[in-house]
Amino acid sequence: MSKFASLLGAGLAGSLITLGTYKGLDMDHKDVVFQKASDESAYRLASSIPTAAELDFSAQAEKVTPAVVNIKAKQMVSSMPQNDMFRDFFGGSPFFQQPQGQPQERESSATGSGVIISKDGYIVTNNHVVADATELEVSLSDKRTYKAKVIGTDPSTDLAVIQIKESNLPVLAFGNSDAAKVGSWVLAVGSPFNLTSTVTAGVISAKARNISILREKSNVAVESFIQTDAAINPGNSGGALVNLNGDLIGINTAIASPTGSYSGYGFAVPVNLVTKVVEDIIKYGSVQRGFLGIVIRDLDGTLAKKKDLNISEGILVDSVNKESAAKDAGVLKGDVIVKVEGKEVNSVAELQEQIARHRPGDKVALTINREGKEMVVTTVLKNKEGKSEVVKSERKEIFEVLGAEFTDLSAKEKKAAKVESGVKVSKIFSGGKIRTQTDMKDGFIITKVDKQAVGSAKELAGLLEKKSGGVMIEGVYEDLPGNYYFAIGL
Repeated sequence: MSKFASLLGAGLAGSLITLGTYKGLDMDHKDVVFQKASDESAYRLASSIPTAAELDFSAQAEKVTPAVVNIKAKQMVSSMPQNDMFRDFFGGSPFFQQPQGQPQERESSATGSGVIISKDGYIVTNNHVVADATELEVSLSDKRTYKAKVIGTDPSTDLAVIQIKESNLPVLAFGNSDAAKVGSWVLAVGSPFNLTSTVTAGVISAKARNISILREKSNVAVESFIQTDAAINPGNSGGALVNLNGDLIGINTAIASPTGSYSGYGFAVPVNLVTKVVEDIIKYGSVQRGFLGIVIRDLDGTLAKKKDLNISEGILVDSVNKESAAKDAGVLKGDVIVKVEGKEVNSVAELQEQIARHRPGDKVALTINREGKEMVVTTVLKNKEGKSEVVKSERKEIFEVLGAEFTDLSAKEKKAAKVESGVKVSKIFSGGKIRTQTDMKDGFIITKVDKQAVGSAKELAGLLEKKSGGVMIEGVYEDLPGNYYFAIGL
């Protein structure tokens, strides 16, 4: 299993690509209307051998390719210097300024794909396509190129939204991934190996696949992939998986391969989950994730026998957290969840996907089997802080100038960093003063500004808004010793 997981990690399509933004673009839209597909007749199960006409996908390819883009991401990567016999000979000579054994940074670039979802330039792609990039360039199928701005990312689903400054762009209609059937024809469109506008065909091999590939990026990873045998290779990440009507049903994300290239197994995030994540990022600035607050595992015949259950399908509740949504609704340890909002769920992946489509405060009906009897309980989902409300991410103007996102420290984070107060730099974007004037890294905890303590992002914004000229920022890294100082000119 560990070998398989490592192969999956190596096979992330285009996984060398990382995150960036351009603050100079004047794009403050917060609402976007997705074009919805009206014809679900494209989901067809073959009842006979397909005809030659049915195997001609040229019309679908012509419809889809204009809305699928190529993304080039530049990043700075660190590498350890190689042994140098001249350096060894001259020792501490001033001719060799790079300290021996210290990492050296160099510029690198890689490519991925994206799907245009609105006429005013919103594009959905994978988080691993844009994470930590210093510059993003988007190329359309007609060879027009644009700089791109990162609107937001969600490592837990490996999705991201970026935007280019343009209007009247071609878009893809959103289909219904729930209606997609195993065995149905699908097309994968993207830029494998930097070969733009590449179209491959295959079928849906399985649904609700959990391949444990996102856990390294997020401890609340949601994996319920559509599996396909349409050829997907490095560079396809963020590209489109469409049905025979040319409607988007998934965002291609990963491959499973012993070589890192196509081996018959590709995975896409279902569009019904994509829709919710993208709407949250654009409207609220961050994903609004609701939690039940339970520990669960897949139920099968062996586990059912061990637990003396008369049911072998569903999700077994191993424990219920205190003051959680599930606890408030009366869910108990040993219950088996069989439906969410009337839809059957037979695996942890399916349950996670259904819950991930909702926000804190949403009422969600769970059908549970308790001691052989089914009952329906209604839960009110909560966020990670235990609140049943949507929290809009407010980024002050000064934070735009700095080019970073800031979050308040939890009690646990304060204890881990051994600080009484502070603000975490949760993400640094390109183009801002932090990136261009310092070598500060994500995760830095700001404790003081010009020797004045800060305890929240709101306090930090208030202090910095009043500053001009040089500012000294002091802080720590959770996993590194000592204090660090960064000078920024405002």
